[in-house]
Amino acid sequence: MPNLPEIDATAADLTAIFHDLHAHPEIGMEEVRTSGVVATKLRAYGLDEVHEGIGQTGVVGILKGRGQGNRRVGLRADMDALPIHEATGLGHASTNPGKMHACGHDGHTTMLLGAAQYLAASRNFDGTAVFIFQPAEEGLGGARAMIADGLFRRFPVDEVYGMHNQPNGQPGRATLCKGPAMAGASFFDITVTGKGSHAAMPQQSRDALVVATGLVGQFQTILGRNVASLDQAVLSVTQIHAGSAYNVLPETATLAGTIRFFKPEVRDLMQARMRAICAGAAQGYDMTIDVAFREIFDVLINDLNLSDAWTQAAADILGAEQVSNQSQPVTGSEDFADMLQLVPGAYGNLGHAGTVPLHNPGFVLDEGILPVGASIYARLIERRLPLEGTA
Repeated sequence: MPNLPEIDATAADLTAIFHDLHAHPEIGMEEVRTSGVVATKLRAYGLDEVHEGIGQTGVVGILKGRGQGNRRVGLRADMDALPIHEATGLGHASTNPGKMHACGHDGHTTMLLGAAQYLAASRNFDGTAVFIFQPAEEGLGGARAMIADGLFRRFPVDEVYGMHNQPNGQPGRATLCKGPAMAGASFFDITVTGKGSHAAMPQQSRDALVVATGLVGQFQTILGRNVASLDQAVLSVTQIHAGSAYNVLPETATLAGTIRFFKPEVRDLMQARMRAICAGAAQGYDMTIDVAFREIFDVLINDLNLSDAWTQAAADILGAEQVSNQSQPVTGSEDFADMLQLVPGAYGNLGHAGTVPLHNPGFVLDEGILPVGASIYARLIERRLPLEGTA
């Protein structure tokens, strides 16, 4: 089965929605305009219920099928952009300076709207479809905010599915990793406090900058000498800030970054070793070093059986030869993992013709995947909530 013809017929409308969302990006927990567009569209499509303000700016749509079944299936898309200045030169490029849909969440939102429109018109399923439009996926805790606001208590689902675009130059190719698929993530902030001085008289200082830069290299020994070789993990220092003058040794220096892991015990080991290294440096150099960790993402674990459900729906649209559930885990993170901690489900990737990586100022989403993703979402509902005599 190719794209659902009813969805293909709305391709121009989907493109228009996508262009509008792309031109007006909003970062996490600021998606007021975006969520307004989503809610307006869902109401226009005739959904039975539309709820706004879930987890601050999230939207949930409820649609009942033609059957009388009690099962409920959730579909989720993220809505937020990134604090990146767009450099694509597109006619529908961002009109909000310093903000850009550099991860394709505008495309994900459009796909789910396309599925909602089709399913609302056909209602060719038995049970209830729950459409979850989530804010603040990019490390700002949008999934947790919706969950804390009663997402699955107010709108319970038996299973839930998500999808992400993949700019790999392989349009029409869908992939999924069964089991642990994406790493958990912690962010860290470290403040080194020493004693400042004139740069020409360093003997009067306790140089926070020297110690901070030394910590960067020492942290890398954790991966090579503490984490077991078969336990995949990442430790990246991504920020270092210190000083404001050419002739002053700063009093403080700060480090920030992330660790990625697939086992909680590996996360705990890495954090413990970082604390120990900082404590040793503080004692050795007579300084104060404060270390703080924030748990941002859980490990994303795809349910083994529902992984097959996701790939079967994708195969209906793309053909079985274009779908694989044998992908390898990746050290990127995704807060859909928080939903999968509470409800079984699966999360896969949809390839497209673009090749500029995600989170890049030049990232361009291939618009051709909009009806494809919408069709896969719709088929998930039709497959998981089949009317009698359908599959």
